[in-house]
Amino acid sequence: QVQLVESGGGLVQPGGSLRLSCAASGSIFSITVMGWYRQAPGKQRELVATITSGGSTNYADSVKGRFTISRDNAKNTVYLQMNSLKPEDTAVYYCNAMNVVTRDNDWGQGTQVTVSS
Repeated sequence: QVQLVESGGGLVQPGGSLRLSCAASGSIFSITVMGWYRQAPGKQRELVATITSGGSTNYADSVKGRFTISRDNAKNTVYLQMNSLKPEDTAVYYCNAMNVVTRDNDWGQGTQVTVSS
């Protein structure tokens, strides 16, 4: 029901910054909890950050103080600002949308983030 399109991934050097964007369509954005997950090669997908329609956020311990999740409900878009990037941040990053009423989940196709010198 919800289509999610991620963008902004790429290759960055350690210590650099990158901003990911996720554009949502096909649902009511204001009633969704938006999140970013990531999956590194050979590892399970893990939660990075979430944000509610009211602006409440939570982060994985590994990214606290470095990453910031935000959303623009008027644009149906969620962002992930990533600073002080480390090689261990290298992964495919996926956008997730959960309807708080139905609890349906939708996923984007993912965008590759590579942190390397």
